[in-house]
Amino acid sequence: MRKDGRQTRQNVIEQSLQIFSVKGYYNTSISDIMAATGLTKGGLYAHFDSKEALWNAAYERAVEIWRGIVFKGVRKVSDPLDRVAKTIENDLRDYCCGEVFEGGCFFFNSLVELSGQSPAMSGRIVEGFMQFADLLASWLEEAKSEGKLKPGVRIKEVADFIVTSINGAAALYVATRDNRFPRASERQLNAYIQTLRA
Repeated sequence: MRKDGRQTRQNVIEQSLQIFSVKGYYNTSISDIMAATGLTKGGLYAHFDSKEALWNAAYERAVEIWRGIVFKGVRKVSDPLDRVAKTIENDLRDYCCGEVFEGGCFFFNSLVELSGQSPAMSGRIVEGFMQFADLLASWLEEAKSEGKLKPGVRIKEVADFIVTSINGAAALYVATRDNRFPRASERQLNAYIQTLRA
């Protein structure tokens, strides 16, 4: 693909990501995307053979954006429990409250809309949440192996609880635009993590 073709494709993805975030998948029409990108239907379909293919590309871009925000500075943190805390802080402060997508959290919004409508698409989002929980669990396992975690901590449950709490805060923030929900969740989750220390 030529450079201008790659740039056009990337522009379509970026514009579509914002539209899907605001209007949802089903309420977004090909005409909406054509209007935002200036492409004809033929021009659009030269890059994506369906609206679902375009959503999948937008999803991948949303994951890239999320990772860039949520894991910023995390690699520099050597203590695994502090790494979990830094990730929570980044997610709730800079991603959730960062107004990254006009419509709020792309993943949460898409999951709510697509559940029961498209198992394949909603399944991708759920799988992403589970991979995030697995990563947190691996850091908790690391803390355990370093003797920094209290005995008896149910690592998988803790990781799932953190991801669930973040998503609950994101849902309330999207509904209210009141950052007290993510801020309170961040404080409480970090206090909880400190109770897990050996």
